[in-house]
Amino acid sequence: MIRLKQEGGLWIATIDRPDKANSLTAPMLEELCRIAEDALTGARCLVLTGAGKVFSAGADLEAAKAGLAVSPLWERLSGAIVRHPGLTICALNGTVAGGAMGMALACDLRISVPGAKVFYPVMKLGFLPQPSDPARLAALVGPARAKMILMAGQKVPVDEALVWGLVDRVVEGDVVEAARALAADTLGAEPEHARAIKGLIG
Repeated sequence: MIRLKQEGGLWIATIDRPDKANSLTAPMLEELCRIAEDALTGARCLVLTGAGKVFSAGADLEAAKAGLAVSPLWERLSGAIVRHPGLTICALNGTVAGGAMGMALACDLRISVPGAKVFYPVMKLGFLPQPSDPARLAALVGPARAKMILMAGQKVPVDEALVWGLVDRVVEGDVVEAARALAADTLGAEPEHARAIKGLIG
């Protein structure tokens, strides 16, 4: 249920469970971890996206009840994405929710189709967010807006998320094609050059 397309140095990982809002099971999350870790040396750019009209609703409900909501796999995935030496892009084909926010926050860029929403209902569900997510969220939007999402449980429309800096661009049409266009310069450069520039940004 995770599809990987390798186009030379560009890897595109697609969450493909649209009938279940692309909610993630433990095997799906493990596969995403493997892809992100392999991409550290195998890909110059990594794009994460989803099939259908939702990027991901986070953990599958039954899997969450069985412990997936607090699994270290989420942190393993976001950690691998953050360590990538090239460009990582989350191409939001729709709403992102719950633990799936972690992989979006870990990416260098987040682009989205119009009409999507962003939310992370940990307060309502009684879970803590994954350890690195709150700091990454606050770094993008500030502490108050991070609390708006994590503590007040607000569903943020993508146009508002754009103003906040949580989403970097809203695109009409094919969001994966937009990601390809953003990746072009990095794909055309030497990997060491991309790594050096990313390191200077921090």
